[in-house]
Amino acid sequence: MSELDSIFSDDWGEDHRSGLVAVVGRPNVGKSTLINAILEQKIAIVTAKPQTTRQRQLGIYTSDQAQILFIDTPGIHKPKTVLGNFMVGVAHDALKDADVVLWILDASAPPAAEDRNIAALLTRIVPRTPRVLALNKIDLVNDNPDFAEHFSLCEHQSALPISAKEERGLSDLIECLIALLPRGPRYYPADQASEANLRFIAAEIIRERIIELTSDELPHAVAVEITRFREKRHITHIEASIFVERGSQKGIIIGKRGGMIKRIGIESRAELEALLEAQVNLETRVKVQKNWRSNAEFMRRIGYRLPKRGRD
Repeated sequence: MSELDSIFSDDWGEDHRSGLVAVVGRPNVGKSTLINAILEQKIAIVTAKPQTTRQRQLGIYTSDQAQILFIDTPGIHKPKTVLGNFMVGVAHDALKDADVVLWILDASAPPAAEDRNIAALLTRIVPRTPRVLALNKIDLVNDNPDFAEHFSLCEHQSALPISAKEERGLSDLIECLIALLPRGPRYYPADQASEANLRFIAAEIIRERIIELTSDELPHAVAVEITRFREKRHITHIEASIFVERGSQKGIIIGKRGGMIKRIGIESRAELEALLEAQVNLETRVKVQKNWRSNAEFMRRIGYRLPKRGRD
């Protein structure tokens, strides 16, 4: 917990518990949906398309008894680009920092090869860290399901059926996690749900709209950089650059007669205004940056904290 020392708070009792919970799983099993549901507000983008969470995001759950710092990580997968390596590296680092590992599994299907790879990774990187299995999507499961294959993936302290979408089983899951956390202080104010700044959140909201409104190939080829974020009395001015890798992708985002970029702007602005509780003036520009996902220098420029060391 050394990374939290600088924000230490003495607002805690003798039995108060706190710590980092790394939320891991293969792509598209519902990690971001679960954290948003637990926090009762949106801090991470949620789409039906895999590998959309890219950077480590901290969600803060606070009660009188505990403060859980959820680390929402990118889905663990086999990387093919610098961006992919970065995403997997983010997940690895979260595991090493964690007091508890919360592994989200798809209860509606047998474990996949990616799940077995994650089991091996946990054994190798954090063999002694407590693990909780959350069997998500039980709303899609028939009566009397057999979860023996899921349970056998790795040693674990608890396994609980949940539905992040329908918010079922979440209170039991929270109680289970609190019991495994060490005694410790409250590190953040009780009303804070995330440590992400508004620029980051704005970029993620725009990227989410692009993912939802465009074709399947675009989510992994799109990056959003907020180049201007200026708050005045009753209006916030935001300028965003949307980067793609090819001219054809730029055409998809702009759309026929500018229809798609207009829709992206309208929907993004509506969500930003609800978040900021202020009028938003949003300007977007679409730019081509060839093969940016394999360009480490460019990725650092737009905010990805790429490591300068090798990964385990």
